[in-house]
Amino acid sequence: MLEDKHVYEDKAELLKAIGHPVRLCIVQRIMEKGSSNVSGIETCIPSSQSSISQHLTRLKAAGIVRGVRVGNEIHYEICNDEIVPIIKAIFESKGAVFIEGGHDDD
Repeated sequence: MLEDKHVYEDKAELLKAIGHPVRLCIVQRIMEKGSSNVSGIETCIPSSQSSISQHLTRLKAAGIVRGVRVGNEIHYEICNDEIVPIIKAIFESKGAVFIEGGHDDD
């Protein structure tokens, strides 16, 4: 079963990256909106901008989100399509309504 141990390690790292409530909320928010800057994320998460930025750094390091410069701002978007069905499954399993925004599944 552990023939491809690195595959399991990679998947575990992905799950660890979203394993914090704030990071999970950030990913869901970005999925709903298609992209968001730190201020947009801050409106739905009771954390400071510096705390959100630290969580975004962790998500970027895990390859889940990427920052794209839009004028003077950095907008974050999902860059790992593998995470999308995981987030949907988490929220749909609790009977929550998941609102999908501008994420492009192409």
